[in-house]
Amino acid sequence: MVRMNRILITGASGELGASIARHYAAPGCNLVLWGRDQIRLASIAHICRQAGAAVETLSLDLSDVDAAIAAARAADERLPVTLAFLVAGLGDVRPPDAAVESAEQVQRLGIVNFVAPCAVSTVIAERMVLRSQGHIVFIGSAAAFHALPFAAGYAGSKAGLARFADALRIGVAPHKVGVTLVSPGFINTAAARGVAGPKPFLMEPDQVARQIAKAVERGRPHLIAPRWFEALRWFDRLLPTFWRDRLLRALAPDKV
Repeated sequence: MVRMNRILITGASGELGASIARHYAAPGCNLVLWGRDQIRLASIAHICRQAGAAVETLSLDLSDVDAAIAAARAADERLPVTLAFLVAGLGDVRPPDAAVESAEQVQRLGIVNFVAPCAVSTVIAERMVLRSQGHIVFIGSAAAFHALPFAAGYAGSKAGLARFADALRIGVAPHKVGVTLVSPGFINTAAARGVAGPKPFLMEPDQVARQIAKAVERGRPHLIAPRWFEALRWFDRLLPTFWRDRLLRALAPDKV
């Protein structure tokens, strides 16, 4: 079992990242919290310190991948990271009056949702391998299972992250380093509330944080939450292409 006394959390100023930080905050725990929103980051850091954790923060936008790589190396050099949560990400859909997303939107989603977390995790994984200890958690999305025509950039970036996480897990397993991919459905966050349309099986961030912690404790390679989304994953695979395409087009926010 990994001793979770040095925990790196990206996206800690967001609702899920903050919930994960609060879950682990306790005496003897050292939290490294990254986030874009300095005010919210300072607030969650204060809460975690009150719970007895030692906390250091960094205001960082993961779109600056070089800065994120350098920050990850520096954080591990100060004190080895035993558990890393790659939570930060962006969600977006194409405008209702557009057939496709803009090139700039696809680029931004690809960098923040795929390139940055993969690069940061590689820095941490390389050092964990040398120590033969550690665990890395990627926060993906159930959207990675589906070719969403109204969110091709988001679904595609999360699908890439899922494949990378699985490949990394296989590669580092012989070195006693664990990897868990989390593929959640709808979480009650500001980003989710900003997207129109129904959100079935909506989960609260604290609820998801607890499920993630259990998955890490058990060394699970993949957590799909809620479990109903596992059935949707198989439904997508088994449905004839014609009907699947019609269904996915009908799910667009401007169609519901």
